[in-house]
Amino acid sequence: MALTKQEWLRLEAKANDLRNLTLKTTYWAGSGHIGGSFSAIDILTALYHKYMNFDPKNPTDPDRDRCVVSKGHIGIALAALFADLGLVDVEELKTFNLTGSKLGMHLDSNKVKGLDASTGSLGHGSSIALGMAMAARLKKQDYNTFLILGDGECHEGSIWEAAMATAHFKMSKLVTIVDRNHNCIDGNTEDVMGLEPFADKWKAFGFDVKVINGHRFDEICQALEYAMAKKDNEQPVCIIADTIKGQGVSFMADNYKWHYGAIDDAKFKTATEDLAKFFEERKTVAEKEGK
Repeated sequence: MALTKQEWLRLEAKANDLRNLTLKTTYWAGSGHIGGSFSAIDILTALYHKYMNFDPKNPTDPDRDRCVVSKGHIGIALAALFADLGLVDVEELKTFNLTGSKLGMHLDSNKVKGLDASTGSLGHGSSIALGMAMAARLKKQDYNTFLILGDGECHEGSIWEAAMATAHFKMSKLVTIVDRNHNCIDGNTEDVMGLEPFADKWKAFGFDVKVINGHRFDEICQALEYAMAKKDNEQPVCIIADTIKGQGVSFMADNYKWHYGAIDDAKFKTATEDLAKFFEERKTVAEKEGK
């Protein structure tokens, strides 16, 4: 089902809200993993605001869809997301990663309602998501499990062990999404430890692979709908979302040094202005290309 212009604009507005709230949280905290947060926000927006069967008023519903954000260092974006959904008090964002706060750098699912898994030790989330998907099959439940990986995280061998099992057991109700922003903490992924040919690797492990622009909602939605149309026991899908670290902010974009960073008054002002321009540019595309 094609994304309508109205839905596209709605998602753009929500993603803009989340980017600005993530920026504010980083400013209040003094620092945070903002670069990888900004590359993943469009994916999170599409999942939580269009596709996932997830009711913020009933976040523990046993039949809800699950989402495991394996690249758990983007807890600062997840905190903003759950605050926007009403599961975290916006005022609590001002305490992010401060002593005594329930909002640590890597969020704790025992403390944050709606968070399906505590992650942050990279490479673990894929196995957790696989377990959730297997539980659905064993219990004859029909929920989807969405797994969001970082591309630097795919340097971890445990990712490929879980991928091998996911394909072997045909866990098609587990949708793998890789935030392919091409940068990790130490530099470009291809310089640190080459991943290419990345799509071919996933195909070789038995996945149906879709490579998309991870900042265009029309492509994100089309890929998610394709993956969600799969029936249980069919070939699983891996969506490789080509993204930009720090997307939307001039001094962060495609800069691995903004894997983690501090926001002072001057940077906050520049980033806020950049995000406003970025939002207008994206609205123009949606208005022009939306149906």
